[in-house]
Amino acid sequence: MTDMTVVDNDYDFTAVRAAMQRYVDQDLLTGVSWAVLRGRELVEVDCVGQADREAGTPLGTDHIFRIFSNTKLLTSCAVLQLMEAGQIALDDPIETYLPQLGDRQVLCPGATDAGDSEPAAGSITIRHLLSHSSGLSYGLLDPGSLLFGLYTEHKVNHPGRTLADMIDALAGLPLAYHPGTSWEYSVATDVLARLVEVVTGDSFGDVLQSRILDPLGMTDTGFVVPADQRRRLVAYYAGSSLTNPLQPGLHRTDEAPYPGAYLQSFPRQSGGGGLASTLPDMVAMIRALLPGDDTLLTSETLAMLGDNQLADGVSIRFPRVGEVPGKGYGLAGAVTMTPADTDPAGSTGEIQWGGIAGTHWWITADRQYAGLLMAQRQMAFWHPFSFEFKKLVYDALGI
Repeated sequence: MTDMTVVDNDYDFTAVRAAMQRYVDQDLLTGVSWAVLRGRELVEVDCVGQADREAGTPLGTDHIFRIFSNTKLLTSCAVLQLMEAGQIALDDPIETYLPQLGDRQVLCPGATDAGDSEPAAGSITIRHLLSHSSGLSYGLLDPGSLLFGLYTEHKVNHPGRTLADMIDALAGLPLAYHPGTSWEYSVATDVLARLVEVVTGDSFGDVLQSRILDPLGMTDTGFVVPADQRRRLVAYYAGSSLTNPLQPGLHRTDEAPYPGAYLQSFPRQSGGGGLASTLPDMVAMIRALLPGDDTLLTSETLAMLGDNQLADGVSIRFPRVGEVPGKGYGLAGAVTMTPADTDPAGSTGEIQWGGIAGTHWWITADRQYAGLLMAQRQMAFWHPFSFEFKKLVYDALGI
């Protein structure tokens, strides 16, 4: 079990708690918990609000959350462990391990059907997959687009299909752009999960268990919440407006993203978004990426996590949002190259990512501080509450 003892310190996090309570009071969040680390020591752990509003259950620091894309951090680390063991190299073409993904076609600008394409200028590499610069898409965030339709038609993201099935489904689909030339959030991390299976000969879940979860004592992290622990699973809520994240109002949506998610075993062990976890377990994960003894990866690999892997002039971009200037992407998360208005002024070089339901992690450029934030509101990745939380924590730490 992760040690959640807070060491004596002089930091004042009063403003952080007040701000998070305000989001609960304004009916924008039902509850939120957080932790702040200085090195490997916890200097703040707290929570406000409720785990289940209808049942009136107060939120505790041991509740279980659907962490969605925070799963990507664990998957990326599993891949980097294979690199350290000499079993793969970052610039290996993916068809070396998954032949179906070789000889790709790329959609031409303005394409209206899958046949309107041209041969890819090069192979997808493992580095491209880690940094979401492979040309793959997600089939989730851009309804109405050609690739969204193709991914839906071929059931790329269907939970009833295994990771191997997903690779077969992707085999005949075109890429959004030539590998390494742009950025698009995608199923790349699920492809990496299948890569882990092929290289190790074990299921992805077994690899996570033996190489990450067991060594770090992450006893409450997995693809299924055990029946005797479901009382600890936080209820899931959606906001009243998709376009206005600050419009009050929440309604329960426990059946998202599909009925039975996290409550029963599905063939798909998603490396991109399939895990449930707790604040203590995620503290253990982040601790293992900070300087000290028994790190999950070597110091050389940890130093690489914050190196922007995108081509010159390329930034993160999302459908309907567009480019996010100043944000690159490393081997396990976004890298802040130039802070935006929503970022703390001192966050240059920070590594970060989160899940669509409002779970976030970040590590400062000097690897001396880190933060974790856990909420359960649909479409709460980079929500105003997470921006304010981080700014106030940076202020409290004097960064």
